[in-house]
Amino acid sequence: MEVRALTRNVRISPEKARHVSRLIQGKSATEALAIVDLCPRKAARLIADTLRSAVANAENNHDLSRKDLQVKAATVSPGPLIKRFRAKARGSAGRIRKRTSHLEVVLTDI
Repeated sequence: MEVRALTRNVRISPEKARHVSRLIQGKSATEALAIVDLCPRKAARLIADTLRSAVANAENNHDLSRKDLQVKAATVSPGPLIKRFRAKARGSAGRIRKRTSHLEVVLTDI
């Protein structure tokens, strides 16, 4: 059975968050939680929240044990851009694109 959790519009660029999501794919849920708890990145904290939510969904909604769960997929897709500008030389403006992400963690039982 597959259980998923989705966190939308997180204020981190998808490129940075994908570094952490690659670390936990294919690992057991308890090992993945240990990895993201020890990883010193902002993305690790955000993915840890999504992973804990997926584990809680599995335990409460589907009566699955935490030690039987495995991370099937941890995907990071781009969210909407927050567009800002910064003043540049000679009256022009430079575009700043603040990127957001959608985080999804899919767990499966062994």
